[in-house]
Amino acid sequence: MQWETVIGLEIHTQLATQSKIFSGAPTAFGAEPNTQACAIDLGMPGVLPVLNAEAVRLAVRFGVAIAAEIAPRSVFARKNYFYPDLPKGYQISQYELPVVGKGKIEIILDDGAVRTIGVTRAHLEEDAGKSLHEDFDGFTGIDLNRAGTPLLEIVSEPDLRSPQEAAAYARKIHQLVRYIGISDGNMQEGSFRMDANVSVRPVGQAEFGTRAEIKNLNSFRFLEKAIAFEVERQIDLIEGGGTVVQETRLYDVAKDETRSMRTKGEANDYRYFPDPDLLPLEIDADLRAKASVDLPELPDAKRKRFQSQYGLSEYDAGLLSASRELADYFEAVARDSGEPKLAANWVGGELMAALNKAETEIAQSPVSASMLAGLIRRIKDGTISGKIAKQVFEAMWNGEGDADAVIAAQGLEQITDSSAIETLIDTIIAANPAQVEQYRAGKDKVFGFFVGQVMKASGGKANPGQVNEILKRKLKP
Repeated sequence: MQWETVIGLEIHTQLATQSKIFSGAPTAFGAEPNTQACAIDLGMPGVLPVLNAEAVRLAVRFGVAIAAEIAPRSVFARKNYFYPDLPKGYQISQYELPVVGKGKIEIILDDGAVRTIGVTRAHLEEDAGKSLHEDFDGFTGIDLNRAGTPLLEIVSEPDLRSPQEAAAYARKIHQLVRYIGISDGNMQEGSFRMDANVSVRPVGQAEFGTRAEIKNLNSFRFLEKAIAFEVERQIDLIEGGGTVVQETRLYDVAKDETRSMRTKGEANDYRYFPDPDLLPLEIDADLRAKASVDLPELPDAKRKRFQSQYGLSEYDAGLLSASRELADYFEAVARDSGEPKLAANWVGGELMAALNKAETEIAQSPVSASMLAGLIRRIKDGTISGKIAKQVFEAMWNGEGDADAVIAAQGLEQITDSSAIETLIDTIIAANPAQVEQYRAGKDKVFGFFVGQVMKASGGKANPGQVNEILKRKLKP
């Protein structure tokens, strides 16, 4: 039987506020356990939640960015369930009336195909605490610092049909929330977490199969691997005569498998009801309009502009617009050097390779945009060759100064004196009569041997164009 995979994602992104969604407690990461949870976060008797206006503004900003419906009136509800790190016994969330309604996201797949994925809703809610299972002699520790941290839960339609599509969609959401500044998207710190609802059905069947939810994935690679395993598990189970149970599962990275965590309830099991301590949230037209005006250029628009304005390929434009910081860096290099194609090659090549090797971000690059632009200008005006430029870049990366300082200190300026190059070539030709005969007999590949010898003799400083021109003249029969 042929099977079709059906996937929906729920993405929890922590909003970039200084304080929690219903209290003034701080949200900074890394504090000592249980030092950033106040009485309101813990739901102590007599306390009242007060909605953080900045969290609302950031949610609306996201809704505008995906061309979604912004609800003029939304409601906070209590989602009731027990878990040790949920001190109140309920989570304040939104359900029937979320702040952001239906929207859409475009994704580009590896084969270049473009798909539009529906967003069902994006709603505001508070995070729970964190259970710690290590270093407690068999006991579980509870850290409530995260309790009350503002989240935007972004729920997709069940439009995704493969692990690869799911990963592409998640990457696009991650890129977008960082671009518009509503979240730092730091997966290691839990600022961006993904739950995948996965089911299978026979090809052609309209009804969805029974779904399993894979919780708390914090890596695009693990998201892809977890879904792939779960799809195979469900198919094998059904074809073996079993049935899929609606449940919550966890992905075991070490074993590359999902395992059962608990049965999955329906919405009515959570006994949603409007939170009596919070008034309905009303969003006026001014707030929506301001969110539209304040939006930066979005990734898709920037990618298309890079193609048209700078003549970049679709791949290069996509790479260089992957983050706002990288895009800004590239544009600064292109502008200062006047050479956008060379800027794209160097930013997407040497610079990205160095950043990846050092495991650092563009903001921490020791080579600034103006320094890289200076290096490109020296390539363009013939002061150094492209090969020597890599040596200069490495020195710049290691803190030895800008391009001009490195070139001067290491004596790397390109040799452009024709008579000096001719002298080198005459010496090389005289020392290699056999290769000269081979070339003149029609073995054109031998020409590369002579180029290499001249560049070696000049320490890589001879102008390659002049070397080629003079060699061709000198080697003529």
